[in-house]
Amino acid sequence: MARIRLGFALTGSFCTFRQNLDLMRTLSGEYDILPIFSYHAASLDTRFGKAADFLAEAEEICKKPVIRTIQGAEPVGPADMTDLMLVSPCTGNTLAKLAAGITDTAVTMAAKSHLRNDAPVVIGVSTNDALGGAAKNIGQLLNYKHFYFVPFGMDNCYMKPKSMVCDFARVPQAIELAAQGQQIAEKIF
Repeated sequence: MARIRLGFALTGSFCTFRQNLDLMRTLSGEYDILPIFSYHAASLDTRFGKAADFLAEAEEICKKPVIRTIQGAEPVGPADMTDLMLVSPCTGNTLAKLAAGITDTAVTMAAKSHLRNDAPVVIGVSTNDALGGAAKNIGQLLNYKHFYFVPFGMDNCYMKPKSMVCDFARVPQAIELAAQGQQIAEKIF
């Protein structure tokens, strides 16, 4: 029996890259993963690590090259390359682009292309602005067909009062339910 094909897209919430790559490793036992990085995720070195190291690790886990260009991401839907798409971390910038239908990164193009097949996109929020400017985009995406959210909450209410991050332990369940057309039935905030 063929394994479910999961697009795993990372955007620039660099502080969660370690958690997401560990999650990618865990999910690779169950899913055939297609790695996708936004331009910034694929090119910027930060205090959390070097972009080349993150790319190499993702390629080692998935045993395939990371899609990192709009041109590379466009065939995801027409070529039916994924059954599910996980965008984690999903920054406020990417939330806004997804809500507005903007496809100017490999991740947003991959999601748009994937949605052509009426397939689920699971969002793992990680943004310092979830309770600010990004809140309207989260609300909008919660009402769009085929978008599902990993439960998320405040990550540091004293130091970052508007910041939220997904519960990484709940990602496998969120993916499983999204494949059945269901959102996790619990409060998200």
